[in-house]
Amino acid sequence: MLITGILNPQINSLLARVRHTNTLVISDRGFPFWPMIETVDISLVDNVPTVLDVLRALRPNFNIGKAWMAQEFVQQNTAATRSAFLKALRGIELKYEPHAEFKKRVPQAVGLIRTGDTIQYANMILESA
Repeated sequence: MLITGILNPQINSLLARVRHTNTLVISDRGFPFWPMIETVDISLVDNVPTVLDVLRALRPNFNIGKAWMAQEFVQQNTAATRSAFLKALRGIELKYEPHAEFKKRVPQAVGLIRTGDTIQYANMILESA
């Protein structure tokens, strides 16, 4: 039985299949369903868990080289929210692109973890280093 780290067996299985340069999506609660990729939905209620909760849980054992977010995230959220995301992504190359372009990357991901996050455009794609 696991006693530390990520306890969710579906997330552990998903992470075990991510290899060098593969991508993983962490999404908010409203992100569309993508039938071509595995989705682990861990949303419980509004903002439980959040995208940042999942990112913080992944970082100790997931080597992230690059991340993408939608430009709309910057436009739709407060400086405090943007700062929290930048802090959580410290040391990772972050690129912003239009949400329509961001969504084109999703089908190539190994999988998607859907959260209960209600922050506008809080979705991110993480590329394994």
